[in-house]
Amino acid sequence: MSEPVSKPTIIYVGAPEGFDALVETATGAKCLHIPAEAAALAQALTSAHGLLDASMKVRIDDAMVADATNLQVISCATTGSDHISRGEVDARGINVHTLREDGDLLLGITPAAELSWALVLACARRLPAAAAHTKAGNWVREDFPGTMLNGRTLGLIGCGRLGQWMARYGAAFGMRVLGHDPYMDPWPEGIAQTHLPDLMAQADVVSVHVHLSEETRGLLSADLLAGIKPGAIVVNTSRGAIIDETALLVGLESGRIGAAGVDVLDGEPDIDQHPLIVYSRSHDNMIVTPHIGGFSPDAVRVVCRRAAEKIMAKLGL
Repeated sequence: MSEPVSKPTIIYVGAPEGFDALVETATGAKCLHIPAEAAALAQALTSAHGLLDASMKVRIDDAMVADATNLQVISCATTGSDHISRGEVDARGINVHTLREDGDLLLGITPAAELSWALVLACARRLPAAAAHTKAGNWVREDFPGTMLNGRTLGLIGCGRLGQWMARYGAAFGMRVLGHDPYMDPWPEGIAQTHLPDLMAQADVVSVHVHLSEETRGLLSADLLAGIKPGAIVVNTSRGAIIDETALLVGLESGRIGAAGVDVLDGEPDIDQHPLIVYSRSHDNMIVTPHIGGFSPDAVRVVCRRAAEKIMAKLGL
């Protein structure tokens, strides 16, 4: 009598909703939910055939992959995978998938754009500081003058899916919308195409919506930030390394930049002593959220189901 064939192991890192979606999809596999901790993930990878990463909290280095002798596929329920070292992955021919492959699916996934707009509003109206003010028993509205967005200019760096959602939100608030994106063809309606230095000089709100690559690393340079419209708001929910964060801090400290709202930091999640975090502890014009842009249970289920399908296809299940 032949030995029963053991099921391949798929490990998962992320929110419970995503694990539920994996279990529902990967019916022919053994699914394990692993804490988003380096030691736990490294250990689990040694016996894994597939990894579904919906967290990005743990950097997956070459040593982890080298020890994962059965690993065939990594599927990220995110649009980015810059937390994965590629030396051993590429040498082994391990497939790495991201949601950038799923444009049609992503069209209806809006949490990241919605958070971007929430950060615009929070910066324009100084909402965290105003809420803290009333929690302390105060009621002095004159301490919190707000910026009226109607009639102002929204500048979008990146005019793809998220940029176009932001353009809709901006138009609904009565804003003029400018955009810079050298790769958009055809150019989307409702966004005036603009060179990046001109966008920086004209926009009252600058919002970043590009993927991190060698081309976009440091895209918002010190020179560009030095030429930003005085008092402008900067929002980034893409990746921290796209902005020169030292120059962003200089602009905030000088007052040239009126406020910034970011959901990402270079070097996250080790951020306790990050200069922008340190600054935010004593200044209310810097709002930082912990990379929550795409984190909505409804969206997590959808993207993890798709990420799981890619693992199943690779494993032949």
